[in-house]
Amino acid sequence: MTAFRYVIALGSNQRHHRHGAPGAVLRAALAVLAARDIRLISASPVIRSRPIGPSDREYANGAALVETRLDPPALLAALQDVEMQFGRKRQGRRWRARTLDLDIVLWSAGCWSDDALTIPHHEFRTRGFVVGPAARIAPQWRDPLSGHSLRQLEYRIKRRLDRPARAP
Repeated sequence: MTAFRYVIALGSNQRHHRHGAPGAVLRAALAVLAARDIRLISASPVIRSRPIGPSDREYANGAALVETRLDPPALLAALQDVEMQFGRKRQGRRWRARTLDLDIVLWSAGCWSDDALTIPHHEFRTRGFVVGPAARIAPQWRDPLSGHSLRQLEYRIKRRLDRPARAP
């Protein structure tokens, strides 16, 4: 059976009763994934980012390059199980505070889409807190839809954010 590589985005903005602060939660989650036959190839440094949506809590974000024999639906199920182990409850409200968020961003075999999962992640190209950490661990990995490398996508986000606002 073929092994696949994935870029996984990690996020946390709540303390965990056992693991502590959000950055420590991300490191603990990587250890749990490794115990599930998901081999960690590389992990980015943890960064801090402002929340999207109504949450007031700052996020700890990172990315991991992993290898596994799991196909996308099986990996999604494993990631969601790990999120639940860390206390995540899926209750339909977007952008709420969460102890752990794990998202499949890219897959070595290209694209995937079904009712539960779309790869590449449909919003990752505009999110510096995803692209930045991912570019640290897989700078040459190309988005199969745009053709841009993660390094190029990071540059585009930074350039857009650095531009002064235009007067009306």
